Amino acid sequence: MTDTSAQSPATERDGYLVAALYHFAAVPRFRDLREPLAELCEQSGVKGTLLLAHEGINGTIAGPAAGIRAVLAHLRAQPEFSTLEHKESWSQDMPFLRLKVRLKKEIVTMGVEDIDPNRIVGTYVAAKDWNALISDPDTIVIDTRNDYETAIGLFKGAVDPKTKTFREFPDWVRQNTGLHNKPKIAMYCTGGIRCEKATAFMKAEGFDAVYHLKGGILKYLEEVPPEESLWEGACFVFDERVSVTHGLAEGEHELCRACRQPLTAEDMTSPQFEAGVSCPHCHGSRSEEDRHRFRERQKQMALARKRGQRHLGS
Repeated sequence: MTDTSAQSPATERDGYLVAALYHFAAVPRFRDLREPLAELCEQSGVKGTLLLAHEGINGTIAGPAAGIRAVLAHLRAQPEFSTLEHKESWSQDMPFLRLKVRLKKEIVTMGVEDIDPNRIVGTYVAAKDWNALISDPDTIVIDTRNDYETAIGLFKGAVDPKTKTFREFPDWVRQNTGLHNKPKIAMYCTGGIRCEKATAFMKAEGFDAVYHLKGGILKYLEEVPPEESLWEGACFVFDERVSVTHGLAEGEHELCRACRQPLTAEDMTSPQFEAGVSCPHCHGSRSEEDRHRFRERQKQMALARKRGQRHLGS
């Protein structure tokens, strides 16, 4: 993870610190953690989403560096999260509109009972060792993210399940018996949480040599130089930056405000693109009533910008 001791004061003042985190742990008291955590985030100027469940914590938050440090320290003071790791990046603008601290059944929803990464899980692979594993001809590389994420970036040679949600992943595995044809399965996702839970599922399904990228794509893009990289494209992130590239620099994608799909420059030249109203991904599925509503929202956003405010509907 990022060595925060090396951060300079100048860097600390430059924009907003973004922290992506997750930790699987048995947390029977997770409901009791919500209110103190939400209050601290509010007091510290921190926004984003944190999910709490009996199986742990997951989320991404952003705010002033001191505020993020305070929240992370609070979490690590809880016995269940004492070894919590996180990944850092920076954003010039606040990448979240609001704070959400929610109680959930799962911190990442797979919908399969008795899958517990604390009990059984695949083998972690550090970013520096990932290229060697996925270049091995005995390895099948699987992207565990959803189709709108994989559309803008993948590891070279990776299998894309084209799932709409993570709930579809177990059925995809069971239907693809050819996954048993090679001895090694290597899995990855954005920050590590989905592929960690996916490896637990794969182990339960009888796969033996199952590996996953520790820290996910974000850690790989942070640590592996572009000239050595096997990553192709950009990595979708769940905030207003939309995508990041090597060095966790902000990507060039925009977000369709109608369907939340990432858009390329080519998408935005399409006659089906209207800012905040439709894009090539959703144009055919929107009614005129939808478009009228979205146009009104765009108008309110423009008025808010003129007032120097940020419209929450954006």
